[in-house]
Amino acid sequence: MAVNQDDIYNFDQFIQSFNAWINLSQASFNYQLVLADIWVKTCKEIIEELISYQSKGETFKNWQEFLQVWSNLYDQEFGKKLRSKDAVLVQGKFLNSAISYLPHQQQLMSDFSQLLEIPSKINLVNALSYLYQDKIQVGVTAKEEIYREDNILLYRFTPNSGSSLNIPILIVYALVNRPDIVDLQEGRSLVANLLKLGLDVYLIDWGYPTSGDRWLTIDKYIDKYINNCVDVIRERHNLEQINLLGICQGGTFSLCYSSLYPEKVKNLITMVTPVDFHMDEGLLNVWSGSSMGSQALDVDLMVDTLGNIPGTFLNYMFVMLKPFQLGVKKYIDLLDILEYEDKLLNFLRMEKWIFDSPDQAGETFRRFIKDFYQGNKLIKGEIEIGNKRVDLGNIHVPILNIYAEQDHIVCPASSLALEKYVKSDDYTVRSFPVGHIGMYVSSKVQKDLAPTIADWLKARV
Repeated sequence: MAVNQDDIYNFDQFIQSFNAWINLSQASFNYQLVLADIWVKTCKEIIEELISYQSKGETFKNWQEFLQVWSNLYDQEFGKKLRSKDAVLVQGKFLNSAISYLPHQQQLMSDFSQLLEIPSKINLVNALSYLYQDKIQVGVTAKEEIYREDNILLYRFTPNSGSSLNIPILIVYALVNRPDIVDLQEGRSLVANLLKLGLDVYLIDWGYPTSGDRWLTIDKYIDKYINNCVDVIRERHNLEQINLLGICQGGTFSLCYSSLYPEKVKNLITMVTPVDFHMDEGLLNVWSGSSMGSQALDVDLMVDTLGNIPGTFLNYMFVMLKPFQLGVKKYIDLLDILEYEDKLLNFLRMEKWIFDSPDQAGETFRRFIKDFYQGNKLIKGEIEIGNKRVDLGNIHVPILNIYAEQDHIVCPASSLALEKYVKSDDYTVRSFPVGHIGMYVSSKVQKDLAPTIADWLKARV
């Protein structure tokens, strides 16, 4: 009796799928044990807190105060636990097992994807966003398209008639999320505030990578896209140099660019920018493999399996940095502002921005994780862009380094490390008592941030 090769192949596929499912089930169980341990410890701590309050003759003023205490305790315990080597290994194995299992359930995902999306679409936030969609538009300041290349756009915001600084500034934002956060709404717009102070502002919009951008590299982002945008601005204004403002990952890219093309940069501003990636107090750094490499995050497996990295995955990772506060508490707090339209619209605008997350080009994501987070090659002088070595010591231009004192995504120490590696004789540090996102949305920060930037630039014309 002849053996059907298709039957052998199908049986082998079944065995592989079954083994992948077993590995995922075991990894999931172990991860659930870690989370359960966190939950139990938090419950014990909240009971101790209640006893402490009672012994002092104090009580919580309201349930919101109680929820805030519970949120803080849970996220602190979560962060503490998920920094430990054992927990990071468990989480890494769970993530890697899930990615390995993904190809074996592609058909299942295809058949049920629409059904799985339904619960996420039917909720209060999405219903409110639909009702108020005309009132929660972001990116409100008038601008015009100056240059286009592939998926990226270079915008120039309409300058005020009384512009007083003749050297334009180019904002380079991160690839994660959209740059609309710097122009969120009237009254909370870094761009609008800079324009009012006489600056001529440009911005790179990275667009939305498609499957065709799977092989797009960091080299192309920095050595081609940023460089071409800088050259367009220089030519338009007949200048040799312009000012750069790099934000978060865009600040890291701007440092690389300034090292490679110092003759084109007049002044460099970095904002909430990671420089030294081996900072274990940064939970995102630990999860990305700063101390345990691929055991924490096997980025090769991820990119080879997924191609581009879904923006929804990154959203999940950022929420998990403070799971109770960002995944539970803020939606409970929403109930208290439903009757106040201004506060509700502010909340919905932020939700719109947070979850408008472009996918990440696979090869760019692979290299950023391996070379920056895991290899820490930026401060070692081992990054190569377009066959040229990035040496932070090659940066001599004036630098303004701005960081957020309560940043849980880019820890302050990571940003402050910059001073040790650049050779600038004109180096300034400014900080604000907010978190990563607070740098853009805090009304108090908005009053001071733009003047800090504008005054520093005007003193260096």
